[in-house]
Amino acid sequence: MRNTAFTCLIAALFTLAACGKSAPRTQPEAVHEGEHEAEEGGHVALTAEQIRIAAITVLQAGPAVIREALPVHGVIAADAERVREVGARFPGVIRGVRSKVGDSVSAGETLATVESNESLQTYAVVAPLAGVVTARQANQGEQTGDKSLFTVADFSKVWVEIALFPRDSAKVRVGQAVRVASADAGHTAEGRIVYVAPFGSSSNQTLTARVRLDNADRRWAPGLYVSADVQLGEAPARLAVRNAALQTLEGRIVVFVQHEGGFEPRPVRTGRTDGEWTEVLEGLEPGETYAAQNSFILKAELAKGEASHEH
Repeated sequence: MRNTAFTCLIAALFTLAACGKSAPRTQPEAVHEGEHEAEEGGHVALTAEQIRIAAITVLQAGPAVIREALPVHGVIAADAERVREVGARFPGVIRGVRSKVGDSVSAGETLATVESNESLQTYAVVAPLAGVVTARQANQGEQTGDKSLFTVADFSKVWVEIALFPRDSAKVRVGQAVRVASADAGHTAEGRIVYVAPFGSSSNQTLTARVRLDNADRRWAPGLYVSADVQLGEAPARLAVRNAALQTLEGRIVVFVQHEGGFEPRPVRTGRTDGEWTEVLEGLEPGETYAAQNSFILKAELAKGEASHEH
């Protein structure tokens, strides 16, 4: 459904638009000195409304920090410091159960009521913290004994358990920044390493490092796999663009630069790159405005226009 809707959006744009004539990695050079002026050809004419409909984000080219990163994979886990097992204070019979798995509860909220075997008085079993009920072993009429009745977890902060190969373990230490991305690249977050295991796993020959993430909006569900970049170092770049701005036309790397009436593809020569920014060595000037997101729509529209001129 999502792909179909997006295809329709692009089709609508095509109907409206008019066409005219990670150490840090290094991308292949896209243009030689002085070459970009001769290679500029064609442009995509769009109105402000068409740019809005296509969700094309524009930014001004300028300085950025290029980060050296170690790519790793991991899984979201509950923060063990925010998980509580809840039992009965005194042995007795469970007289009522108010919460089930998946319920959100506040600190002090009654989860169940128990009648004490000794005093025959009924007392409340309450949540020790605000969170979600993740397990329940309590049913009305049962004896409590020593077992845990509920598990309550606070998911406002979670852990990312990342796997490190022995060759990379020396590069990672507590306090380093980590950029985490969901498996479907739907969202990202920043966290820091809070723990590096002093021993490895014999089953997969890896060590575990732990990242703490803020999760107030509950985006990061325990059990989901993620990718991550551990930040090893950083260096300033005088001029850089977002990675999503880069497109390939006829074997050359281009950036779509905005001018009055639309965008033109500008060949560039690139340098260092990371998961977010790419350094531009030639072909673009500081302060120029470029398509930083959804620039592939401009590439498709340009190709459509050129195809129509060939017929």
